[in-house]
Amino acid sequence: MSMAARTPTQSPAPHLADSHDMIRVHGARVNNLKDVSIEIPKRRLTVFTGVSGSGKSSLVFNTIAAESQRLINETYSAFLQGFMPTLARPEVDVLDGLTTVITVDQQRMGVDPRSTVGTATDANAMLRILFSRLGKPHIGPPSAYSFNTASVRASGGITVERGADRTKTVKATFNRTGGMCTRCEGRGAVSDIDLTQLYDDSKSLAEGAFTIPGWKSDSQWTVQVYAQSGFVDPDKPIREYSKKELRDFLYGEPVKVKVNGVNLTYEGLIPKIQKSFLSKDKEALQPHIRAFVERAVTFTTCPECDGTRLSEGARSSKIKRISIADACAMEIRDLAKWIRGLDEPSVAPLLTALQQTLDSFVEIGLGYLSLDRPSGTLSGGEAQRVKMIRHLGSSLTDVTYIFDEPTIGLHPHDIQRMNDLLLRLRDKGNTVLVVEHKPETIAIADHVVDLGPGAGTGGGTVCFEGTVEGLRTGGTITGRHFDDRATLKESVRKPTGMLEIRGASTHNLQDVDVDIPLGVLTVVTGVAGSGKSSLVHGSIPAGEGVVSVDQGAIRGSRRSNPATYTGLLEPIRKAFAKANGVKPALFSANSEGACPACNGAGVIYTDLGMMAGVATTCEDCEGKRFDASVLEYHFGGRDISEVLAMSVTEAEEFFGAGEARTPAAHAILRRLADVGLGYLSLGQPLTTLSGGERQRLKLATHMAEKGGVYVLDEPTAGLHLADVEQLLGLLDRLVDSGKSVIVVEHHQAVMAHADWIIDLGPGAGHDGGKIVFEGAPADLVAARSTLTGEHLAAYVGG
Repeated sequence: MSMAARTPTQSPAPHLADSHDMIRVHGARVNNLKDVSIEIPKRRLTVFTGVSGSGKSSLVFNTIAAESQRLINETYSAFLQGFMPTLARPEVDVLDGLTTVITVDQQRMGVDPRSTVGTATDANAMLRILFSRLGKPHIGPPSAYSFNTASVRASGGITVERGADRTKTVKATFNRTGGMCTRCEGRGAVSDIDLTQLYDDSKSLAEGAFTIPGWKSDSQWTVQVYAQSGFVDPDKPIREYSKKELRDFLYGEPVKVKVNGVNLTYEGLIPKIQKSFLSKDKEALQPHIRAFVERAVTFTTCPECDGTRLSEGARSSKIKRISIADACAMEIRDLAKWIRGLDEPSVAPLLTALQQTLDSFVEIGLGYLSLDRPSGTLSGGEAQRVKMIRHLGSSLTDVTYIFDEPTIGLHPHDIQRMNDLLLRLRDKGNTVLVVEHKPETIAIADHVVDLGPGAGTGGGTVCFEGTVEGLRTGGTITGRHFDDRATLKESVRKPTGMLEIRGASTHNLQDVDVDIPLGVLTVVTGVAGSGKSSLVHGSIPAGEGVVSVDQGAIRGSRRSNPATYTGLLEPIRKAFAKANGVKPALFSANSEGACPACNGAGVIYTDLGMMAGVATTCEDCEGKRFDASVLEYHFGGRDISEVLAMSVTEAEEFFGAGEARTPAAHAILRRLADVGLGYLSLGQPLTTLSGGERQRLKLATHMAEKGGVYVLDEPTAGLHLADVEQLLGLLDRLVDSGKSVIVVEHHQAVMAHADWIIDLGPGAGHDGGKIVFEGAPADLVAARSTLTGEHLAAYVGG
């Protein structure tokens, strides 16, 4: 071979297609972003960090993800777009180099009572097909094993049109076999209404027998319908009703009746109560009505299907002595083992697909769940990981995956596993964008974007962009706190009493006996799925004196804001009304004071059919939401719209002294500042708050309740490293004021700060549910006897 042949050829010039290796954002102004311009490398792992409320979600979700979704929707025909949600273009000058975005967020999965882990993933669908092929005795198609499908039988004549004048009636029958339990309709639980909570049967209707909130016997239309319907004698005590009278009174079908010359609808008391109270979201009810519902309605496991939701037929069909109900009740890791033991060539592809799905559950650290677990009972972190499952085995590459704090709800032991999954998605050639606060996950980033410097109006700018090493020395708030380590307390508080829990067996708890000390800061910890929430929420009596702040979503429309949610608007409206001698309703944008043009929304929503709807600021009130005449009334030199535009910190000062002094409003504002929400404006819509902000808003609201025991579920969720210190200060103040604080938490800084630790484990699911340590944090670090002990020792440098 000649020398010339061995000379390396010059490498070709880079292909033009390879030049698009950045996602370019220029001039982003969504929410609090201040003209943010940034370049994000593709096929890399980029972590976005910054204090809570600094604009991370606005940049990642409301700008990049929102525009990607809008552009994808635009590729469909105008006809199809008419059926899709309409999306407005985010406020940004240039967005370039976008790829398809898959968002894996923290939104709780549907809380429909019929939604389970199995139905929310594809696992149940595959199991149903498996049983319809191999189950003995064979009872029908896959629908026969579905608790969401009712059995239907119908027969009758149907008209068939054959031509211009030829129509023919033919007899047809229709049959569908479903697996739904007929007694509980696939819910697994039946509700019974306690009649003694609805009325006093020793009284007659005329004497005011009803004990339902708001049902007054003399003037209330609802009560008059019963008294004057003719179905029952209004002057006879209810206990003396005949069988027919009682049946009509309790279960009567809706019929029209005339009461005082007015046509009204009469229906039995039970369906009436179900429609007016039970069909509404319990969280949205007023406190006294919610208390009535909790007293009057009892939920018990369905006696017919024993909580499996399935009909007798579906439960009778088995593969190797296991029914589909048994399979769904198994822990997923055990079910995966059982599926692996089925060797049936006729359904080999199905078994392989089912095996992969179940193995993904185990790999992602959710092997302790069962498929029949209601999806509404999953924590935010568990819900996010369940959503990840369908993406792990995907063959798609060059996709942008966006994660919202994937480490929430994860023990330090599990974070490493989550990091591996994020890196695996990146290594398949995907762009991975993660909004995160935990230093363990920030540390694996290829690229870091730190937003800030503050929150709300004090944030919205890029403070740092570069490598993790650069962040450490960059001098930003995140950089300064990156290597922060809380130290163990030199002395711990002494308990003032004990809360005894005996024989706790909720979910996977194995007959646990434990004494929770009162008057101190107690942290309950353990790997995900070890039984922490079951112990705290299932065993601590939620009676008087127990204030529980969980991670449930805050319910509220785009009209709700911190002022309406916390009850702050009430004393403010009264103060304005008193100072001006008018009605308080004038100072509500949802009532008489609303701007007539926009109905108090501040913006006018225009639906453009198939194109994205537009929200334009109302020209009449200029977005202030109030009628012009209302803004002429002042209090302390400000009108109501100026007060709602204030931040919590400004308002606290305004209502704290001088002529605007309002103690009731000031007390609520002080609590909001205490939980670190001083930067929020009073009129900011709740829909724009981040997850961490919402939980702290709940905490601030609950702090007003007269409770002696506070139960907090992962209060550090969504908190920046710098804010954790402030939270610890707040917990200390609560304890020092004589409260008992019980915190379910994974954050090592909170563990180190505790007076007493209760560690559950040793594993998850049926490998957990036991107390593996209880004592002072220093003893846990010294013993290193549990997973938590090892990680806490490494954290404090012990």
